[in-house]
Amino acid sequence: MILSALLTSVGINLGLCLLFFTLYSILRKQPGNLYVYAPRLVDKEKSQQHESDDFDLERLLPSASWVRNAWQLSEDEILSISGLDGLVFTRIFTFSLKVFTIAGVIGISILLPINYFGNQLSDDFSHLPNKSLDSFSISNVNDGSNRLWVHFSAAYIFTGVVCYLLYYEHSYISAKRIAYFYSSKPQPHQFTILVRSIPSSSGRNFSETVESFFTEYHPSTYLSHSVVHRTSKIQDLINDADKLYRKLGFMKSNNDSQQNFRRDGFLGLTGRKVNLLDRYEKKLEDLEDNVRKEQNLLAGEEVPAAFVSFKSRFGAAVALHIQQGVNPTEWVTERAPEPQDVHWAFFSASFIKRWIFKLVVLVASFALIVLFLIPVVIVQGLANLDQLEKWFPFLKGILSLTVVSQVITGYLPSFILQLFLSFVPPIMLTFSAIQGYISRSQIERSACSKMLWFIIWNIFFANVLSGSAFYLVNVFLEPKNIPRVLAEAVPGQASFFISYVVTSGWTNLSSELFRLIPLVCSFWKRLFSGKDGDEFEVPSIPYYNDIPTILFFGLLGITYFFLSPLILPFLLVYFCLGYIIFRNQLLNVYAPKYETAGMFWPIVHNSTIFSLILMHVIAIGIFGLKKLPLASSLIIPLPVLTLIFNAYCQNRFLPLFKAYPTECLIKKDRKDLNEAGMTEFYDKLVTAYQDPALRPVQHARSSDSDTSPLLHSTEV
Repeated sequence: MILSALLTSVGINLGLCLLFFTLYSILRKQPGNLYVYAPRLVDKEKSQQHESDDFDLERLLPSASWVRNAWQLSEDEILSISGLDGLVFTRIFTFSLKVFTIAGVIGISILLPINYFGNQLSDDFSHLPNKSLDSFSISNVNDGSNRLWVHFSAAYIFTGVVCYLLYYEHSYISAKRIAYFYSSKPQPHQFTILVRSIPSSSGRNFSETVESFFTEYHPSTYLSHSVVHRTSKIQDLINDADKLYRKLGFMKSNNDSQQNFRRDGFLGLTGRKVNLLDRYEKKLEDLEDNVRKEQNLLAGEEVPAAFVSFKSRFGAAVALHIQQGVNPTEWVTERAPEPQDVHWAFFSASFIKRWIFKLVVLVASFALIVLFLIPVVIVQGLANLDQLEKWFPFLKGILSLTVVSQVITGYLPSFILQLFLSFVPPIMLTFSAIQGYISRSQIERSACSKMLWFIIWNIFFANVLSGSAFYLVNVFLEPKNIPRVLAEAVPGQASFFISYVVTSGWTNLSSELFRLIPLVCSFWKRLFSGKDGDEFEVPSIPYYNDIPTILFFGLLGITYFFLSPLILPFLLVYFCLGYIIFRNQLLNVYAPKYETAGMFWPIVHNSTIFSLILMHVIAIGIFGLKKLPLASSLIIPLPVLTLIFNAYCQNRFLPLFKAYPTECLIKKDRKDLNEAGMTEFYDKLVTAYQDPALRPVQHARSSDSDTSPLLHSTEV
């Protein structure tokens, strides 16, 4: 029965995937839709406007050329297009494909037949579609059977394979990180640090204090500084001007001049007629004057924080890693992000305010975890028809229909769970934003970690243990019972997680390719917001949302590798689709908004180590339940060895992700001495970290410049 429901779910999702692939292949050829599906290709399409616009049947025929282009994309091309972050993202799929290809060979060819031909649950091998998936899991192997030693050996072999591949990837990405640093041009964030908690001094402002301090203690390397100001008010004015300017552009592009006039009385029904264009232009001029006044007033509203730039990378590194003052709570230094990556909102927040916000985020995250158990309980009820009939007796007749029961148990639970889960990423992003991080990349990395552990707890443990929040906590408060509890609960949820991979993984990849939601949003903006068709912003890939999902599927594959290897083919399909689709998206759709030089990889490493440890803990419990205590005891060294391997990797590779070594910094600085453009770079570095809200601004006045930028900045 469960297998039939699963096959129904697979059939539905295969149909959806084929539909999405076909529609994408057609829509990708239409220049009018490139704003949504491939915005990076817009300029290329515009350069080909001399071609005939006559009807062409070939445009309506599906084509797989985008698959070939994505497959042939080299790593150097990915590096030039999406930076090292994009390359690391694709390496997650490469690593996963290697791991689960080997796991699939072992699991499907060796473990699956052993599981199926056991007779712990049933000795009836007929009617395969109606058999329970438990027949393909380790639960079907007889208690005390010597065949369980095959699973024991597979756990050791698989752990060794994963650790080897993880070490190789860590070494590869670390080497790429160093090579990327050597090949990069001088960047402002390489020469700059952020200094916070600047001590106040009587008779001097923060700018004078910073200049005096660094001129005295870093005389040979100090270059300049830029003190942070409170600009929230002026930013609100600029946002208002932005909206008004776009509204003016829409009105000027509207051919119906009658709509530009209205009466100035009650609800526009009474009074004399006025020209809205003249009124809005006058209002825009007033806003611009207010911006200039606020900029002048903000000269004294400084925040005890400043971006300090140095003449060399080594000089910046010395200032970053050495305590600056006698009091460690003053002159606190941290690495500066890229200028376009700076998140200016929380610079004015005090230490106490940031601490309170972190506490609020902690409480809110816990509350979100507890509240998310509600949809988990609903999903568990749908997955269990007996429980659903008990709750709703009037549905008994409907649930007795085979098609209805198969759809409900095989497709609907994971679909509902995914629907609720779609609201979590923006919430986690908001939580991370109010914690006081100074860059968008830090916010997204924090949201990525939050999302990962949220999914692991609420999707894996909550579904596996199927209890209240207090029950889940109590399970982990008694460590000695954890292996037994997990061994009893995890194998029974194999069918749900296979269905979850199909429903969530395959469908989400298809929707990522099709980009239906951006299509609707683009249509809505063009229809109601008055935005021109040529006005668009190339999106950036949401790492904080996509990476946790990929890592969670990796956790499912590692956990169920020897418990229920039937999940492995579904995961391989997911990773193959993801490998092709996201390479296409990096090539044609997304453009990076920042560059962390692969800082997301440590999250991948830690998640993989956690998945291995979880597999080992379950193995200890499952061999105990299967009355093979010797195997259970001999598994214990495996998590210990894995943790030793993790400690070695942390010491060997993690320092390269925290900071570049002196050897690299000095070599790069010496190479820059021979560069002719360093003088010009230093001149630009002086104003690189000036708050955009404080730069001189002037709105475009030309009536035919509807698609020009809102503000034209001039360098100081």
